[in-house]
Amino acid sequence: MFAAERRQLILEMVRANGAVSLRELARVVQTSEVTVRRDVRALEAEGLLDRRHGGAVLPGGFTRESGFPQKSHLATAEKTAIADLAANLVEEGEAIVVGAGTTTQELARRLARVPGLTVVTNSLLVAQALAHANRVEVVMTGGTLRGSNYALVGSGAEQSLHGLRVSRAFLSGSGLTAERGLSTSNMLSASVDRALVQAAAEVVVLADHTKLGTDTMFQTVPTDLITRLVTDEPPAHDDRAATELQALADQGVQIAVAGGQGGSAGAGGEPVPARQQRRDVPLPGPRRQVPGAGGGLRSAAMLGEQGAGAERARVADLRRR
Repeated sequence: MFAAERRQLILEMVRANGAVSLRELARVVQTSEVTVRRDVRALEAEGLLDRRHGGAVLPGGFTRESGFPQKSHLATAEKTAIADLAANLVEEGEAIVVGAGTTTQELARRLARVPGLTVVTNSLLVAQALAHANRVEVVMTGGTLRGSNYALVGSGAEQSLHGLRVSRAFLSGSGLTAERGLSTSNMLSASVDRALVQAAAEVVVLADHTKLGTDTMFQTVPTDLITRLVTDEPPAHDDRAATELQALADQGVQIAVAGGQGGSAGAGGEPVPARQQRRDVPLPGPRRQVPGAGGGLRSAAMLGEQGAGAERARVADLRRR
């Protein structure tokens, strides 16, 4: 393969996946990592991609995305707490969709205990977590495997979701802001997530505090379609996350906050575990009801003025923390 052909293929792979390791690039173009590194350096000089340690990504901060091995070791305690809380939203005999991600994988491990459940997913990791649950039916989409997060994407995945209707969709992503909603760094993943949303009466976003206030390239779920956010308690010094929670509250997203292992320290410098807690915040302001939505998640419009005022005070207290 000529150098120009190699570099074109490398560029196409990075554009399709957002981020690709040098090892994977070398395997696909059938050459050494040394040669691929030289090709990546040349493409970076032309402004077509950015080099990262051990790989290449699309240029610009909006498109950077870590692979599954990196994500699986980030905010693990927070993801566990979020998954524990989110699992309480799922009822026996329900039909749901679960998107790809390390947090949704944690959720799937807990859903294995829910009898009569039907889970539709495009994630191999979610399916694997439920593979031995004898009372849970798993339905997988079609599509093309995206190796960086073990998800099925593309037109095959989207077409298999046409005509599907379930009670809830549980989704994660790369970033969440009140302005744009949930977003991700990969176009193909974003497109499938949008199809998952269309299949559900309610949308539940699972996002730890590190994703709050982060915006990435492709919008998956606009804020007005997010029914509920399940997150962890931001550290006291994280003003950005607290501000974003308040903004999401103002736009009518219901918020459930789970306690995790905190980052504060005692007098002796030892970590002090944050208290485990569940705090549901049905949010103020009008909220559009989604046709066919179940009764488990109330809209703020159903709350009285007195109840809404009390919840505003609770969100303001969270922000001060």
